[in-house]
Amino acid sequence: MRRWILLCALLVATIAASARADSPADLDVAAPSNATVEQPRSFGYVVGDVLTQRVLLQLNGRTFAPAALPRAERISAWLERRSPWIDSTADGRRWLTVAYQVINAPQSLTMIRIPAWSVNAASGTDPLTIAEWPISVSPLTPRAPFAKGALDELRPDRSAPSIATEAMRRQIAAWAAAFVVTLVAWAGWLLWRNWRAAATLPFARALREMRAFDERSPEAWQALHRAFDRTAGRVMQTATLNDLFRRAPHLTPMRPQIERFFAQSSERFFGAGLPSELQSVRELCANLRRIERKHER
Repeated sequence: MRRWILLCALLVATIAASARADSPADLDVAAPSNATVEQPRSFGYVVGDVLTQRVLLQLNGRTFAPAALPRAERISAWLERRSPWIDSTADGRRWLTVAYQVINAPQSLTMIRIPAWSVNAASGTDPLTIAEWPISVSPLTPRAPFAKGALDELRPDRSAPSIATEAMRRQIAAWAAAFVVTLVAWAGWLLWRNWRAAATLPFARALREMRAFDERSPEAWQALHRAFDRTAGRVMQTATLNDLFRRAPHLTPMRPQIERFFAQSSERFFGAGLPSELQSVRELCANLRRIERKHER
């Protein structure tokens, strides 16, 4: 039994070791640099500085043609890679030049790294691999250089100028008061306009009068008749409806309903009484009031 347990443990350890050995990430980390690189100096950088790597485009003594150059992009919290370029020296060798800019400022002296990277070959052969390179970055100035008196924290060279705000405050108050007065005046005019319309315009007045009566009552019908008379400027009958539409052409879309009202009114007051299919005079008056509102001055 113990032999089986030991064999199983040995098998699991072997599989785990093989998986670690074949891991692509570990292979990348362990991959040695095969390029000739002129690295930048390792110290003395602050935010905004630019440092340059130069990579000889040769591999195993043969000219190396890159499939594509590295992209210009941010590569870490500290560095941004600029667009690389290829130049040639007097001896005919070609160098890939990559510039990096420090884009962050540490609080104290800090070591950062130019990450390892590689360039694929256009011919499909082995790529050029460049190992990471450590550099140090310093703050522009300590946060508290002396920690005594007024020298314990960073301060601007000069204080920000103060701006006089009293005149601006008065202007804001004046314009705000004018705005409020305008709103009140507009609301007052709107209320007065609605009150005046309800008191003087024919169908608005008739609609207000109808509220005191049942719409089947004679008083409701008479109120609508008076609205037609005031609109036309004369007493209206079925035979004189053309005068109404000449005087108020905006009522023409309601002509069938108006003619039906006058026909039913004649039958009610001078005929057999209430018709069987009685038109709603309140609804008719409300529709006429909506048309009247659109044309009121």
